[in-house]
Amino acid sequence: MTQPPPPPPQQPPQGGGFGPPQDQPPQDQPPQTPPPAAGPNLGKAPEPGYGYPQAPQAPQAPQTPPPAAPQTPPTPPQGYGYPQGAPAPQPPQGPPGYGYPGQQPGPYGQPQQAPQGQPGYGQPGYGQQPGYGYPQQPTMPYQPQAGQPGGGKKFNAQTLIIVAAVVAIALVISGGVWYASSGKDEGKQNDTAGQSGGTGGTDDDNGGTTSGKEKAPSDPSAKVLFQVPAPEVKNDSTVVVSGSWLTDKAYVKSGIAQIVGYDRDKGSELWKLPLAGPVCQASRHVTDDNLTAILYQPAMPTKADPSHGCSEIALIDLDAGKRLWTKTVKTGDQLINFDNITLSGKTVAVGSTSGGAAFDVSGKLLWSPKPTDSCYDAGYGGGEKLVAVRKCGSYDQRQLHIQTIDPKSGNVISEYKMTEGIEYASIVSTNPLVVAADVGDSAGDGSGISDFFSIDSKTGKLRTRISAPGEQFAARCEGITRVEACNLLAVGNDRLYLPTEEHDGTGKYSQTNEIVAFDLATGKQTGQRADAGDGYTISPLRMDGGNLIAYKRPPYDKGGQVVSIAGGSFKQTTLLQNPATESVRDVETSMSPEYSEFLYAEGHLYMSKVYASKRSTVREKEYLAVGFGTS
Repeated sequence: MTQPPPPPPQQPPQGGGFGPPQDQPPQDQPPQTPPPAAGPNLGKAPEPGYGYPQAPQAPQAPQTPPPAAPQTPPTPPQGYGYPQGAPAPQPPQGPPGYGYPGQQPGPYGQPQQAPQGQPGYGQPGYGQQPGYGYPQQPTMPYQPQAGQPGGGKKFNAQTLIIVAAVVAIALVISGGVWYASSGKDEGKQNDTAGQSGGTGGTDDDNGGTTSGKEKAPSDPSAKVLFQVPAPEVKNDSTVVVSGSWLTDKAYVKSGIAQIVGYDRDKGSELWKLPLAGPVCQASRHVTDDNLTAILYQPAMPTKADPSHGCSEIALIDLDAGKRLWTKTVKTGDQLINFDNITLSGKTVAVGSTSGGAAFDVSGKLLWSPKPTDSCYDAGYGGGEKLVAVRKCGSYDQRQLHIQTIDPKSGNVISEYKMTEGIEYASIVSTNPLVVAADVGDSAGDGSGISDFFSIDSKTGKLRTRISAPGEQFAARCEGITRVEACNLLAVGNDRLYLPTEEHDGTGKYSQTNEIVAFDLATGKQTGQRADAGDGYTISPLRMDGGNLIAYKRPPYDKGGQVVSIAGGSFKQTTLLQNPATESVRDVETSMSPEYSEFLYAEGHLYMSKVYASKRSTVREKEYLAVGFGTS
């Protein structure tokens, strides 16, 4: 859970689009890379690590000088079209090292678990939310440059040399604890990217209960189906283009003040729905008849008035390309500007610092903020159930109530009260109910996650708490205003699936990571692990029945992959393999799973951006969305 790392030193020059492939680096010149660091220990038995007494050895200075840390891109301007009222966009800060307060070091992938029933450590360091009527918007994420892999950390050259020396000693004495122990783990996968395992069928020997719908094609090789050019943005502004959906008829993507339906294979426009202003937020959920909900501004921003607030709530028919209705909610004679929107069953729910409201898909108002309320619904998580994050108390004595509510009446079914001082929480899943929080601001890396809380939605009791230190795991939740904005994780089979941070692979110049599973009843790791393979970084996308769908971000000389991971054996089946040509790979890697929208279904992978800016249109061949598909 950390900021995107610098591009691998062996990365070819940036740039290019879908043009002719460029020359590859000479084979007789090995890529420059930082010295290797110790890999994580995902084995079941803890092994000596940092801080463990070691016999002294004379470390060898690394032969290859580490590269200088890349410069962070300038902060995007908050000009025309950028929603106001949010903290200034900042790239996530790097995590502290081992030994930061409140977290004891442990073997990689074996975090120390807090005692059950103790869900808080202290107050996070976020600023106070603005009050009623102040438009709330997400912080602008740092957009990785083309070719950057996800995960990892930034170090300067001096730090790398020191770390390499320490690691060299540890590896010599431990005899390669990570590599020796990792080979004994149950469920360990092949390290060869592209090799298929399993058939995607029923696999219930170790947790998976149903087979998935996604089946491997006879040939997983994919091609570029289409690309949607980045929209033109004026006045050096940044505009939200959040929202993408996939139906059996169309791939649907938000643009600047519009939503467009594209043919799934050809990319040709099927319909276009103009909006009065830019989209602010979009629900990721869709009803059985392909309806979804969005928040948008009532007018286009201007230099004089850069934001009109996110007051418009709309229900969209993704098949017909029609807006079925638009609603607003007032307190007195003033419109409420909402921060987040979700969908559960036939209920559209919106939350804000002024409270929450909900509508039936028919357009009927179900509930709205009450002036007499001493608490307010900051946001909702949707899907199979509807869960509210309700804030009570003053800022310096805040308490969050996690409430499972009836989506028709708003009545509370169950409630879990988090420890005072936890200011923000994110809904990872509503069934089973899983909540993420940065307790005591201890994650230290901008990920919004230090712990996960598994809650019984029927009784409101805490089942278990899972510690997920930022230096070990790579999931992310925004949580401040968008309580459902989590990615790089998945929940299914009563388990939580998390990717580890990057570490050295078995190859000479490779980085890699894994997906591991936690039992939501006990909070312990199950021993299952899916390896990305040397040079790849693996990230969960979603569940497919009892199977897990994951994306593998490629190294500098290969294309990305989509795999299905069997819920029981954790065997991997390759569903899609993208082209390895440089021009295609540059566009693919310009959209990272951390800060872009990824959708996969039936041999089709769609990637799209959530922000558009003038800078993104300066370079040639920048894209809003790109689609890949197998034959």
